[in-house]
Amino acid sequence: MEKYRIGTDVGGTNVKIALVDNKGALVYSNTVPTRAEMGYEYTINNIKQAIHDLMKETNTSKENIEGIGFGFPGQIDFTNGVVRALPNIPGWVNVPLSKIMEDEFKIPTRVDNDVRVAALGELNFGAGVGCQNLVCITVGTGIGSGLIINGKLVRGASNAAGEIGHIKMQMFDGPICGCGDQGCFEAFASGPSIVAMAYDYIKGGKSTKFRELASGGEITPYIVAEAAKAGDCVALKIFEIIGEYIGIGLSSVINLLNPEKIVIGGGVADAGDILFDPIRKTIEKRAMKIQAEACQIVKAKLGNTAGVIGASLLIKS
Repeated sequence: MEKYRIGTDVGGTNVKIALVDNKGALVYSNTVPTRAEMGYEYTINNIKQAIHDLMKETNTSKENIEGIGFGFPGQIDFTNGVVRALPNIPGWVNVPLSKIMEDEFKIPTRVDNDVRVAALGELNFGAGVGCQNLVCITVGTGIGSGLIINGKLVRGASNAAGEIGHIKMQMFDGPICGCGDQGCFEAFASGPSIVAMAYDYIKGGKSTKFRELASGGEITPYIVAEAAKAGDCVALKIFEIIGEYIGIGLSSVINLLNPEKIVIGGGVADAGDILFDPIRKTIEKRAMKIQAEACQIVKAKLGNTAGVIGASLLIKS
């Protein structure tokens, strides 16, 4: 009798839920609204109902499900299955989610950070297949990472390992980070940094295509990337600078961890070679030669399924 796992990827707007087989294929998937403003109990009840619906729609009994896994964008106590805090989803403070779900379904449940979960997905079924030493980063609103060392996911002493976005890039007078400190990696090189740089160029009177593409609306990293792909000089310069910053940050990671691959995902990574080329060139210049030569920089393969696929693997991690 084939066994399945349920993966759940919780975001600020939606929750993705999937039934995943042992080959990492999605047998069934669904999305429900997070509705964070209604409180965490509301979201949990929505998730419970969605899992009941999944089991009914696929005619899957709990005996056929090895485990349920959750990925959350925030601080997680993996050992005890507790959601400690979610910066962008208010109300989730010390929520004992594993116990809540196990009481409901009588199925083992694990909870972890969303980027660590994505790293598990890429390691087993994506761009990291075959690697023993892998760093998976996401570049979006911030920069997060999941670390695989000698084939094992690293969580650290307090389940908080992988905060690459808060490596210090500048000692004094750096940009303010969301964490409250100055000069953090993600304050220089995340999606908001791209947008801030774009507006600075506009204020400076530069003629740019991304203003046209925005059509009077807000400028986003996607719009700047599209302008760069269309050959806009200002947009290309922005991605060159952002790529250099990411390359500098990752050079420290490469020197420290000596990974075989760094897999880059998140919305900003969709820019493609206009981002990856300056990242690779900077690493070639700034990282130590032996470590740099051993490391490939590649784009994530699983896209928006990495969260549910990786979460489904938590029961085995």
